Amino acid sequence: MRILHTMLRVGNLQRSIDFYTQVLGMKLLRQSDNPEYQYTLAFLGYGSNPEHAELELTYNYGVESYDHGTAYGHIAIAVPNAYQACDAVRARGGNVTREAGSVKGGSTVIAFVQDPDGYKIELIEKSSEVTL
Repeated sequence: MRILHTMLRVGNLQRSIDFYTQVLGMKLLRQSDNPEYQYTLAFLGYGSNPEHAELELTYNYGVESYDHGTAYGHIAIAVPNAYQACDAVRARGGNVTREAGSVKGGSTVIAFVQDPDGYKIELIEKSSEVTL
């Protein structure tokens, strides 16, 4: 077994595609529209299946926002330098909600950013990863 994708519902598909591609450096892998059932899907990632898990953005026609509830946590992305990644996110218009620094009770350096729909993305410093 392996994870194929994570799905997020978004209120403005192009705004979200722009965030994940322009701010976080993902690629738009494919997109499909289903007018009969009133939704559009976009798959993004740093690579495609089967080597990489993907992010599925779902836009339901006419729905501009969603209640995330209390169960959603975050998506995590490995970065080589969390401090530099925060600077890059800010320079590209992204919202850093927790500056880079050590995790409480540990030494791993993390940061958090937020996408246009309010979803949290954790940046975890891993020296062998690709720069945003």
